[in-house]
Amino acid sequence: MTGHADRSVRALRDGGGHEHGHSGNAQASFGFGRAFAVGIGLNVAFVIVEAVYGFLSNSLALVADAGHNLSDVLGLAVAWAAAILGKRAPKPRYTYGMKSSSILAALFNAVILLVAMGAIAWEAVRRFGEPAPVAGTTVMVVAGIGILINGISAWLFASGREGDLNVKGAFLHMAADAAVSAGVVVAGLLIALTGWRWLDPVTSLLIAAAVVWSTWGLLRDSVRMSLAAVPPGIDPDAVRAHLRGLEDVTAVHDYHVWPMSTTEVALTSHLVRPDGTDDAFLIRAARELRGRFGIVHVTLQVETSETTACALAPDGVV
Repeated sequence: MTGHADRSVRALRDGGGHEHGHSGNAQASFGFGRAFAVGIGLNVAFVIVEAVYGFLSNSLALVADAGHNLSDVLGLAVAWAAAILGKRAPKPRYTYGMKSSSILAALFNAVILLVAMGAIAWEAVRRFGEPAPVAGTTVMVVAGIGILINGISAWLFASGREGDLNVKGAFLHMAADAAVSAGVVVAGLLIALTGWRWLDPVTSLLIAAAVVWSTWGLLRDSVRMSLAAVPPGIDPDAVRAHLRGLEDVTAVHDYHVWPMSTTEVALTSHLVRPDGTDDAFLIRAARELRGRFGIVHVTLQVETSETTACALAPDGVV
């Protein structure tokens, strides 16, 4: 493209490899692969125990909670599958690999959690008119075991919930389950002491409201990321200003920032630089974007004139 005063078109990934982008977040892959396995195993066992004792004690609350936990096991399985798919090497048709499957899993987890809370709220409202008997000690003991199991499961994901939306979804599932089990214990104890059966649906509604409140952010972020919006935590104006402030850059266009997965961010941009470019400029630019903003997949095209920039930019692209 030298004839068009565009001396250099270069795609650069800092470090020269395709795997550098996993950096700190992907170091957690170890822990979270094991966390998914342990979390699924613990919760499958608890679902079976809870369902059996729910039927034996004639407790609809335990049976319903077992169904809720089963939905969470499904959510964990989907999240784990996405984590595995995300490690697959790129292919001719999937040039980025399957990294974006983690975004779909986060969206699925948010939706299934909200649906489960909706089912609990519906059952709670129904019970206001027809309060169900609570099977006392059995219900409290089984629900207490649920607090322990779900608390351990949530702890397994706690360290990664801020760095990976998919892990955050798993954490919210387990934390929500622990809260539901705690509510069942408290409601069961108070009803056993007072005989006020209406406490059960009231507690369920309060728990459902709290879970929906905490899950709304996960749903919002996963929907935005699935639409290739700039990921949470990255200021697109600040990134663009940084590019414009690079040495000898006079203009920025065709600028895009999007999530490749729940942990990796990509950027492409055209830079107008009248004196052209060299490897040192591109390497320095990519390293600065990674260090300041956590953007690990960087592709920059350098042009030497505004005329070339305008000629190459698609309509509506800035």
